[in-house]
Amino acid sequence: MANFFRKSRSDQPKFYATVGEGLKKVYKTKLLPLEEAYDFHEFVSPQLNDPDFDAKPMILLVGQYSTGKTSFIRYLLERDYPGLRIGPEPTTDCFNVVMYGDQEQVIPGNALAVDNKRQFRPLSKFGGAFLNRFQCSTLKNPVLRCVTMIDTPGILSGEKQRVDRGYDFVGVLQWFAERVDRIILLFDANKLDISDEFRRSIHAIHGYEDKVRIVLNKADQVDHHELMRVYGALMWSISKVISVPECPKVFVGSFWDQQLKHDLYRKLFERELQLLFDDLQDLPKYAALRKINDLIKRARMAKIHAYILSSLRKDMPRFFGKGRKKKELIRAMPIMFKRVQEEHMVSASDIPPVELMQEKLAGYDFMKFPHLREKLIQAVDQMLDNDIAELMSIVPQDSEETPISGGAFDDVKDTKSPFGYQKCEGIDLGSGEPEWIVAKERSKWDLIFKELNPVNGKVMGSTAKKEMVKSRLPNPVLAKVWRLADVDKDGALDEDEFALAMHLINVKLDGFDMPDELPDHLIPPSKKHSLYSNTNGNSIPSY
Repeated sequence: MANFFRKSRSDQPKFYATVGEGLKKVYKTKLLPLEEAYDFHEFVSPQLNDPDFDAKPMILLVGQYSTGKTSFIRYLLERDYPGLRIGPEPTTDCFNVVMYGDQEQVIPGNALAVDNKRQFRPLSKFGGAFLNRFQCSTLKNPVLRCVTMIDTPGILSGEKQRVDRGYDFVGVLQWFAERVDRIILLFDANKLDISDEFRRSIHAIHGYEDKVRIVLNKADQVDHHELMRVYGALMWSISKVISVPECPKVFVGSFWDQQLKHDLYRKLFERELQLLFDDLQDLPKYAALRKINDLIKRARMAKIHAYILSSLRKDMPRFFGKGRKKKELIRAMPIMFKRVQEEHMVSASDIPPVELMQEKLAGYDFMKFPHLREKLIQAVDQMLDNDIAELMSIVPQDSEETPISGGAFDDVKDTKSPFGYQKCEGIDLGSGEPEWIVAKERSKWDLIFKELNPVNGKVMGSTAKKEMVKSRLPNPVLAKVWRLADVDKDGALDEDEFALAMHLINVKLDGFDMPDELPDHLIPPSKKHSLYSNTNGNSIPSY
């Protein structure tokens, strides 16, 4: 009976105040015991601490030297930060975390590694050589209130990549890749070669391709003839390195505040900039979901690791020939992996790399590995089935984060000045002007209207259709044009409405989208009085 009540209490749902608090609790009580039992922290990934769950979203910038990583951060912040150095040669020689702080200062890596308020303590395992090449720049910037940025050393090419950095560069990248929210790979339009070190760096983020975005920077430095070739060459190079069927999204532009050398693709660069900033601005909103997703992935990896180590322990002899058997098991590890995959219904993509596992297991005593502990596995399964589902239910409440603001985000997303995206062009052309913008090309459309032989000053749909389909726009688009142009909703177009329809068609042919409702500045002057007031003087909403 006591066991029944004890079980009932444990099965009751636990209500967490926030996703972060819930993740801390379920990790420490359900997943951490399994990780500690099977040395998961030594083999796969260091232990997670409270700052890992409380940390702001992080953006990791990776690329060869002189691709514009540091300039990109400065472009987002719209100001210099402590420790910033920009130049054509490899100037950034360390991992630099740029984060919010009340004081502008540079914190050395050794001090960061002992700070229990930040999430970088596990990096001390990479040794003093790395910590001497690790620092944190803090400054009071509105962008950094929402996100943290990580600048990495320029990846070397040619003879330079033969020089030993003195620490596990790829291992550090892998540690960051597991914890960041976005990984931006920067390429220079003038040098698309992928060096051996860059190739190893990209392989280090395998398994986190969903976080990767690719930026083709300095695209204005090549003319329009070369840009097509450069883009094609980049896609070909990436396909050889990133082994996924769908290539990550590539953003093309020139991400700095200097004059464009070739201005032909200004509209393309503006559109790409908007898409990239949309992607980055949503990081705070989806940070909680990302942490849940990473914990689920970590739990799956921990279970598979437990299956592998317990299987090795099970195959070891009790008394004699342990050394010989260990060597046999390491050699036959691909076969053992296949057996584990079949016995426990594990996906082949979740199995760790054989060569890496063989290398790590060579220094361990298999007899010290524990047998499979079903209770620990069941606790993790319960976490995935119940606790994670409960945390998912409170994500909408907990993720009402404001998008990133300040710095370049305010300027790129500007909607007030004439330099905002698609301001004073397309559907917005003529906004705020005293004259109706459609009237500027009215003469040629009036001639077409008269050739359609209007009846009582109007053309019906069948008559107007013959002229409108000459644009070769799809019927659904022309139907929307008709709905917007038929301001008084009488099923016919008068002279003003026909001119408006032709204007909207030209806007669409220029590559701009149609609005859902007709903006005020496009309403024909002859229609405004009847549109805004009825016979009783009541206001009628515009279409």
